[in-house]
Amino acid sequence: MTQYDVIVIGSGPGGYVAAIRAAQLGMKTAVVEKAELGGICLNWGCIPTKALLKSAQVFDYLNHANEYGIVFNGTFQPDLPAMVKRSRDVAEGMSKGIQFLLKKNKIDIISGFGKAKPGRIVEVQAAPDTTENFGAKHIIIATGARSRVLENLPIDGKKILGYRNAMVLEKLPESLVVVGSGAIGTEFAYFYNTLGTQVTLIEYMPNIVPMEDEEVSKQLERSFKKSKMKIMVSSEVVSVDTSGNKCKVVVRTKKGEETIEADAVLSAVGITPNIEGIGLEETGIQTDKGKIVVDNFYRTSADGYFAIGDVIPGPALAHVASAEGIICVEKIAGLNPEPLDYNNIPGCTYCTPEIASVGYTEAKAKEAGYEIKVGKFPFSASGKASAAGAKEGFVKVIFDARYGEFLGAHMIGANVTEMIAEVVVARKLETTAHEIIKAVHPHPTMSEAIMEAAAAAYGEVIHL
Repeated sequence: MTQYDVIVIGSGPGGYVAAIRAAQLGMKTAVVEKAELGGICLNWGCIPTKALLKSAQVFDYLNHANEYGIVFNGTFQPDLPAMVKRSRDVAEGMSKGIQFLLKKNKIDIISGFGKAKPGRIVEVQAAPDTTENFGAKHIIIATGARSRVLENLPIDGKKILGYRNAMVLEKLPESLVVVGSGAIGTEFAYFYNTLGTQVTLIEYMPNIVPMEDEEVSKQLERSFKKSKMKIMVSSEVVSVDTSGNKCKVVVRTKKGEETIEADAVLSAVGITPNIEGIGLEETGIQTDKGKIVVDNFYRTSADGYFAIGDVIPGPALAHVASAEGIICVEKIAGLNPEPLDYNNIPGCTYCTPEIASVGYTEAKAKEAGYEIKVGKFPFSASGKASAAGAKEGFVKVIFDARYGEFLGAHMIGANVTEMIAEVVVARKLETTAHEIIKAVHPHPTMSEAIMEAAAAAYGEVIHL
């Protein structure tokens, strides 16, 4: 039986990053993967969806070319199969890149379904009747998650779709109901609506993107309605009849039940951790509410077994899984890493306008007992945003009134997913409001809106 220092089960952004860091620290490492290297993120999530969204954005630009002084006398049409092919090609290229990185770091790739066994053994099933055991001093579970399936929304891949189905449709639906307005639902709603599909976005909570600051949610709702998308909040799908040519979606609202007809329904109601059949019961690894219980360094209740990413409590985000993997491995190696600060995790949604946020919302800061100062700077007052034709949205920042601590930031607008890292670093370094105000930001840029918003919180804003 081949022995390793570390075996990682799963090669997503948590698993492959953990494996590479382990190899960098001199540990003999292997990754077990049953499907494509890179996991859901690289193959069916973060990367290919961004390729699709870019296609939609370019299509939207072309249809508004006259606003930029460009005259075109013909018409532009979306070619969905070509967009899907480009998206799949991007994903395939990224997956091959992960294979290169693993080989570069001399990490063994073991193909098959991995299962943790007692005695720090991983059993790998490469074929129905073929298994092989591998030993390790440390086993890291990074098996990720899959689409959550509701009883009244059984995914059939034809009329009721999961996110994988929505990424590879051969034909553009004339109408689509999207259930759930988290990042996945919102991004697909934007994508199909931009290409010409009549989209209805249904959210159970009072606001779309319900985890975001309420002002951000309201701005996105206005933007989506402006683009002819139908928004239904405080609404719940009761049933879907797929027996006819159209889906008949019964929705319970505050005003009563309403039936919507659509070509297809996309279920985007969250995810379920992949913890079944991976040996948790046999190894004595404790779970709670469907997730693996870990400490600050991702040790499970079974000695020598660790877990990171979507299978443990916390935000189900690729960058979180990667950070957890690095901390986990550095602790295994005897280093002294800091536990992850889950209150300083940025969240991004890549529709148009984009959304990016980190830290406390205004409501949560008040709930936590802070006396706060809030500053807001609209992109309508930004020279760069005006020049780019992207005046929708704003930057909102929240500070502790007593000490100037940077409590949170919430942005909606063009390219804000590229701007949020400034706030993450500022909060990590315990930067105060006036340090942000006095840090010279380049002009004209979208990012100077952060400085202007901070100045607005203290009555010092110049351009508003």
